[in-house]
Amino acid sequence: MGRTHRHYYRIVAIDHRQPRDGKVIEELGTYDPHVKEKGDRVTLKPARIKYWQSVGAQASEHCAAIFKNFMKKWEEIEASAAAKAAEDAAKKAAEASTPTG
Repeated sequence: MGRTHRHYYRIVAIDHRQPRDGKVIEELGTYDPHVKEKGDRVTLKPARIKYWQSVGAQASEHCAAIFKNFMKKWEEIEASAAAKAAEDAAKKAAEASTPTG
């Protein structure tokens, strides 16, 4: 992906019989090597990556290295987002059950 002198990579689940840029099953993240801050170069969906690996998907060497270096960070981000969503849902449920008047 990207353009001349501006690379951009998608991390995807794809059937091995598809061509390199062929139809993907699911996009699992991105890698942009041109971002200056190393921690911001990668975005991942850890839950979906773990799912695909559990059903037999094999990561390429480059993706395996990215997963090794960045998976823990994105698992923490995903967990905090889930906790915030659960907290917001609990607040809405509490507001809905409180009688007005």
